[in-house]
Amino acid sequence: MPIRTALLAMSLAGAAQAQSEKPLSVIDWLTNPPENLPVTVLLEPPVTETGLQPDVQVTPLESLSPPLGLVSSSVTGLPVTMWQGSDPNRLDELIRRVPVKSIPAMQRLLFTLLLSEARPPSGPDTQDQLLMSRLNRLMQLGAADPVQSLVQLAGPTDTQSRFQKWFDATLLTGDEDRSCSALIAQPSLSRDYSAQIFCKARRGDWASAALTLEAAHALEILPPEELALLDRFLSPELFEGADYLPEPESPDPLTFRLFEAIGERLPTASLPRAFANADLRDVAGWKAQIEAAERLTRIGALTPNQLLGLYTERSPAASGAVWDRVYAVQKFESALQSTDRQEIAKRLTIVWQQMQNIGLEVPFAELFAERLANLPLSDPEAENLRWRVLLLSEIYEDVARTVPEGPTENKFLAALALGDPSGAQSPSPLADAISEGFVWSAPIPSEIEALLDDGQLGEAILESMTLFGHGARGNLVDLTAAIAAFRRVGLENTARRAALQLMILGGA
Repeated sequence: MPIRTALLAMSLAGAAQAQSEKPLSVIDWLTNPPENLPVTVLLEPPVTETGLQPDVQVTPLESLSPPLGLVSSSVTGLPVTMWQGSDPNRLDELIRRVPVKSIPAMQRLLFTLLLSEARPPSGPDTQDQLLMSRLNRLMQLGAADPVQSLVQLAGPTDTQSRFQKWFDATLLTGDEDRSCSALIAQPSLSRDYSAQIFCKARRGDWASAALTLEAAHALEILPPEELALLDRFLSPELFEGADYLPEPESPDPLTFRLFEAIGERLPTASLPRAFANADLRDVAGWKAQIEAAERLTRIGALTPNQLLGLYTERSPAASGAVWDRVYAVQKFESALQSTDRQEIAKRLTIVWQQMQNIGLEVPFAELFAERLANLPLSDPEAENLRWRVLLLSEIYEDVARTVPEGPTENKFLAALALGDPSGAQSPSPLADAISEGFVWSAPIPSEIEALLDDGQLGEAILESMTLFGHGARGNLVDLTAAIAAFRRVGLENTARRAALQLMILGGA
């Protein structure tokens, strides 16, 4: 009993000292704005629901929550009121389930919605509910950096749920010293003894960390496997030569980092996508970094330039799998620099096959479109491939003004890129459905029409994205409706690019 009393007194003293320290500022990120955000800018005219002059509305200032987001509404074109009038529970369901896996244009639109500056729906606790919905989907997509930045902007120490998201994100990005400082200053932010022990050790207070671990053992407040992991974390010298601990089935970010700290790093390939961020740090090998970057770039959570930087960092160490992709990209870059058209044609065919194998066709197009644009190829097959690659990039509209010889489908793709697919012969039922969506008189579903009439723009866009997902899987009626809805709200660029991607790459 005296030992437990002494331990408790020392723990309370340590907590009191921690609370006396200056809390971590929640707006430090403003002086160091986040880098490497996913591509989020729509680059389209501001979205409006109708061409009519809006009615003037008066709202008491105290009833308006401040808009929250990493990208200004003036940049995305989405109004800060896009969530107004919507049911937060319905928004949570749509944000959580809207499919974007196979179509990069949908990925881009979802990131824009999640990161755009906006106010929550009116009502109690809607700010936190919508924020958590956004954070949860961003983390599911693997966008740990934006999660960290968004919750820092909102106030990471305001609630335990916000702090937990922040803590998890910083553990994956390698910025845990910031969240640990906040936890030590405010121990009430987390009831997790493991987090307390980890952060005390990270801050160099090994004595306090050891005391907390001893208390956890004495009170049996942690599972045996967590206690065994923390024992090795704090006292590695006692376990030299011991067998490896069994790998956990569903580790959280803290467990992942603790295994890393004891020299038993867990592979991330079988873990949720967000864990791939941990492999982008220098502690991971080059191969692991490339595979993590590919995984994140494929879903739009990482910019293609970061992946290219890893592909070209050094010469491939071997052959097969990832090394074949590295070799293909490096050889293609060398061919572009040489401007040898025959070599470019040869290398383009090889590298495109590698990008198809890994589902990175659109990021590849965005990386090399400008350099390929002025290099027409004499080989008809290679030229047709070059043209289609360019159609998948942001310069698709300019490229479509010249159609190469090749499949009859090319004329339809060119007309689609220019926004008038009805001006070309349709090559398939899929093309028919897309073309119908681009007719100006194309109707949109009554449910979406009602949402727009009520000013629920964000929800209407999410519903349209869900319809597009159904269309990509073969429901052509929903595909037509989704395209018509995108165009109705001003998302013309999104409609064209999504349709082009579906035609060229296929659906889910």
